[in-house]
Amino acid sequence: MFVTNAIVATTFALLGLSAQASPVQKRSTSGRGTFYNVGMGNCGWESSSNQYVVALNTAQYGSTSQVSGACGQTVTINYGGKSAQATIVDSCPTCPYGALDMSTSLFSYLTNGNMGLGEIQMNWS
Repeated sequence: MFVTNAIVATTFALLGLSAQASPVQKRSTSGRGTFYNVGMGNCGWESSSNQYVVALNTAQYGSTSQVSGACGQTVTINYGGKSAQATIVDSCPTCPYGALDMSTSLFSYLTNGNMGLGEIQMNWS
């Protein structure tokens, strides 16, 4: 009986894991960079605008009805000769594949304070 229960529990655990989104692959991606007012993200964490955090496009984030495997991962963003690391804390449903929506402090750092750009073409991994 114990072995049967263990097999059933293991099967359900494996099925539950397969439903989660895969972690973001560490390869170079080009995409649109924008900024937003951070707060409580889909990953379940409260963030502030002075932190280097990003919302990942939903094509790479996965289902927004559950916590993604991408949550908590660190990405490196490159733009204009600058590089910064940020943590994935949210999803961006309006962002196309490859895009990141950044905290205002991160966007400001990468653009030398030029928030008026509104959108940049950047690379990240």
